[in-house]
Amino acid sequence: MGVSRRSVIATSLAGAAATGLPLAAGAAPAAAASPPGDVVGKVTVGYQGWFACIGDGAPINGWWHYSPNWSQSPAPGACSITCWPDMRDFTRGYRSNFANLGNGQPANLFSSYDQQTVDTHFRWMQQNGQDTAALQRFNPFGGEGPTRDAMAAKVRQSAEAYGRKFYIMYDVTWWLNMQSEIKTDWTTKMAAYTSSPAYARQNGKPVVCIWGFGFNDDGRPFQPAACLDVINWFKNQGCYVIGGVPTHWRLGTDDSRPGFIDVYHAFNMISPWMVGRISDNNGADWFYQNRVLPDLADLDPRGIDYQPCIIPGDLAAGHRRHGELMWRQFYNHTRAGVQSVYISMFDEFNEGNQIAKTAESAAFQPTNSGMRALDEDGTPCSADYYLRLTNDGGRMLKGQVALTATRFTPTFPTGPDATAPSVPGNLRVTGTTDTTVALAWDASTDNVGIAGYRVSRGGTVVGTTGMLAFTVTGLTASTAYQFTVAAFDAAGNGSNPSNIVNVTTASPPNGTVNLAAGRPTAESSHTQVYGSGNATDGNTNTYWESANNAFPQWLQVDLGSAVATKRIVLTLPPSSAWGTRTQTLSVTGSTDGGSFTTIVGSAGYTFNPATGNTATIVFTNSATVRYLRLNFTANTGWPAGQVSEFRVYNA
Repeated sequence: MGVSRRSVIATSLAGAAATGLPLAAGAAPAAAASPPGDVVGKVTVGYQGWFACIGDGAPINGWWHYSPNWSQSPAPGACSITCWPDMRDFTRGYRSNFANLGNGQPANLFSSYDQQTVDTHFRWMQQNGQDTAALQRFNPFGGEGPTRDAMAAKVRQSAEAYGRKFYIMYDVTWWLNMQSEIKTDWTTKMAAYTSSPAYARQNGKPVVCIWGFGFNDDGRPFQPAACLDVINWFKNQGCYVIGGVPTHWRLGTDDSRPGFIDVYHAFNMISPWMVGRISDNNGADWFYQNRVLPDLADLDPRGIDYQPCIIPGDLAAGHRRHGELMWRQFYNHTRAGVQSVYISMFDEFNEGNQIAKTAESAAFQPTNSGMRALDEDGTPCSADYYLRLTNDGGRMLKGQVALTATRFTPTFPTGPDATAPSVPGNLRVTGTTDTTVALAWDASTDNVGIAGYRVSRGGTVVGTTGMLAFTVTGLTASTAYQFTVAAFDAAGNGSNPSNIVNVTTASPPNGTVNLAAGRPTAESSHTQVYGSGNATDGNTNTYWESANNAFPQWLQVDLGSAVATKRIVLTLPPSSAWGTRTQTLSVTGSTDGGSFTTIVGSAGYTFNPATGNTATIVFTNSATVRYLRLNFTANTGWPAGQVSEFRVYNA
């Protein structure tokens, strides 16, 4: 089995942890240095996103992190994972060389490179109260770089779709040119992601984490001066910087090099590593008494936030005890007054510390795998048990349920889930046009987790979403409509409908018709699935986005024949998550598609979700053209051109 690059030296305190020292009594809750944001007061999960399979299209073209030899499918004795993922929620899998599962199904594995895999993972996060994902990013200047670059884009797409936050977490392990290259990677690639509405912010600043400074091993040989230089550089870029630091950072012993205390205190938030440090409740209690409480006492007066790790335990080593170990950590952190936690990890099937859905019994893993399933200690646990346990622990941490040392999450609910979600609250209209109505509502709750929401018009379902907002498209101008929304869970239970909202669409602008509706488009480029056809499909939730960091870019519509045009209306998705931005562009036109003349010179146009995220461009003189082209040179909200609807009118 391959050794994970996150493996670290064993702590000499393992023996002390087993002694079960007494707990601190009446520990006063700590006040967070920062107010709640996207990491403070939240449950963050570490997201590796590092599994690939031959045939999945990934640039790495191998069984990445599945097999010690990436050119060969994983098999007994030649496999890098220690636990088998539950595959029932994935639409596609890749055949391994293991025998069939105990239920007779083929032994398939997921690829992180499939967008559907990332979507499924982020849907699980949404359903189970995991607020933020820390996307792991190892040295991107080697052969893994192109695949890791692609994973960042896939995570962004899923985070936006499922209403989760994400941030970049650099792991500096064996990245020997880190001091200069990490800055280059940020400025040329990763900084662009901070403009996503899903990118995590704390205290108004984009979040970045650096994991590995100060560890006492050969893979992280950096000196304090180099580490301080990198931390201060990111702060000067306007970032909120988290440090993934050694367990014993404060003392400078065991897994921590001495002489790094100034480095640790330079971070905005400290997140000490815990994988491999504890294996039972006695160990968890020892660390609560001897590390968590003293850590808080050190950090609070300095205004440094604290994000301790919580681990489910190494399943392969039999540490989990059907959730007792993980719950003990949630209990200890909550009574210590900890505001934020980091779950190690979401999808770490290599070290066996994953909370993602895992084979719950021999029926769901290969018959010749030799791996432990979730029922390894004789207690049945459903595949999603550790997702649900994280949800309940997070609720306790946030004060939504009472503090209790007794784990209350059922390991395997008996019988089908028959509990319906609560009714979504405060359905409201957030914007209208002549053909669209934008809606938003407050979240429902459920005993297991919300799977999504159905939006209905006059009793007919017109859309389904995993977010708390939806724009109904294809409506008729100057027409009255009624809308409701209802929640549903994974078992298919549905809530009662929300309050009814009545709304009338706007009149068509000056009685004109959108000449660009459904017309063919062209573009200079696009990224991922955000092609130019999205700009004329009548759906404000889809959009065109050009290649990033590559201005100038253009978007064009073919009106079919030369017609008189007078005005353009441009929109972006109406969700407030998009944020206000100004795009600089000019308008050119052509009758033959070859020779273009300027109709409107370059100018800045502001898109504000509070006013519909719409910008109007009126021509000084009517222009008779067949082709209209928007030429983008800047965008204050994202390093690319962006348009959800490109509408053209003759008056």
